[in-house]
Amino acid sequence: MNELISMRRILFLFGWLLAVGCGAAENATPVDAAKEEEAVPAEIRVLRELAYPLSDPADLDPLLDRIENTRLVLLGEASHGTSEFYAWRAEISKRLIEEKGFNFIAVEGDWASLYRLNRYVKWMDDEAGSAHEIMRTFDRWPPWMWANEETAELIEWMRAFNEDRPFEERVGFYGMDVYGEDLAKRQVLERLQEVDADLAEEIEALYACFDRYDGNMHDYARAVAFGADSCAQAVMRAHQKLQEAAAELSGRKYYEFFAIQHNAKVVKNAERHFRLMATEGPQSWNARVDHFFATVDLLMDLYGDGARGVAWAHNTHIGDARATAMGNQGQRNIGQIARERMGADDVVAVGFGTHRGTVQAGRAWGGDMETMRVPPGRADSVEDLMHQLGKEQVLFIFDDRVDLSPWMTVRGHRAIGVIYHPEREHMGNYVPTILARRYDAFIFIDETRALQPVDR
Repeated sequence: MNELISMRRILFLFGWLLAVGCGAAENATPVDAAKEEEAVPAEIRVLRELAYPLSDPADLDPLLDRIENTRLVLLGEASHGTSEFYAWRAEISKRLIEEKGFNFIAVEGDWASLYRLNRYVKWMDDEAGSAHEIMRTFDRWPPWMWANEETAELIEWMRAFNEDRPFEERVGFYGMDVYGEDLAKRQVLERLQEVDADLAEEIEALYACFDRYDGNMHDYARAVAFGADSCAQAVMRAHQKLQEAAAELSGRKYYEFFAIQHNAKVVKNAERHFRLMATEGPQSWNARVDHFFATVDLLMDLYGDGARGVAWAHNTHIGDARATAMGNQGQRNIGQIARERMGADDVVAVGFGTHRGTVQAGRAWGGDMETMRVPPGRADSVEDLMHQLGKEQVLFIFDDRVDLSPWMTVRGHRAIGVIYHPEREHMGNYVPTILARRYDAFIFIDETRALQPVDR
């Protein structure tokens, strides 16, 4: 009996303690929750309010609303070898073309080699059977940057989209870089020979200035740095002659000649870029990005009044340089130039980032492609804080819905190039950045995978 009474007392006491505990917990929940929220860093609280879920192309609606009537959309990437960056840029570009009437995509690639893809998507090339076939001809390093499955899928989509459209309404795909100048020279001479042999002979005589360097622009730049005569006047004159010839053409004929003319512009601006690389350092970077914007500007003119374009390039090119350490070093980029010349309302810059995963890159220029492991984002970096949200994929729009001041301070933001050493990235792969000033929007993928190169 005594044992039974004792057991009843124990059960009664346990029940009372449980009831008191539950009541206390109920009363304490709002206070504890408030304290818990206060403990969350302000940067993460702001991210929570800015975030939109992102799982399929339909989730891009808030970004398309932000773009509205913008003329130029800049789409970045934190590396040149990440599958998700290419795939999401493709999905954004498709929707802009289909729903907003965008006319072209310009990418951080060579004009001369990528122009074959442009001819393919516009049904101007009867020889190429597929995007893959064209991509297998790309021989300048790094080949994976534009010879990849993600880009091939977009190219085939653009070709299908263009099939039944009038020629002047077909969307285009172009390279906007200064590299590939040797192929650009060859294309100028080969294509010009078919339309004006005399002019081709004049241009060939001007380009002969480079002959002694056997196509090696680095050797040319070093020679000029040590006192050799430059070819600047020769390439400028070649470009001027082609401009004069193009002025007499119109319609589709002009469009065909435009490609020759722009190849000559690539040669002219590549000469300047490499020459400055050997003599003036940072100004070489500026010469290259000036060419980026000049190419986009020319394409806007080519497509006429109301033209709208998309530009793909690394985050270091599309995010406003004034919001990074680059600005302090006298470097500008297409993001800054576009905002200054077109106005901030006519430009939307979208950055991309990841916390960890794999990437395609090389350990030296011209080296073998490797699938490398991307380590977790450095502590307190942009990538680390976004990872703490616990979301696999998320879209951020930097607007006036919330106070952005926590993201108006300088923070490290990862940038991976075609040359990469993951074991020491913490020492040099983070760009000091004011994120909400650098971009208008940002797409974060927590774990990414390497780009899929086309089988060569």
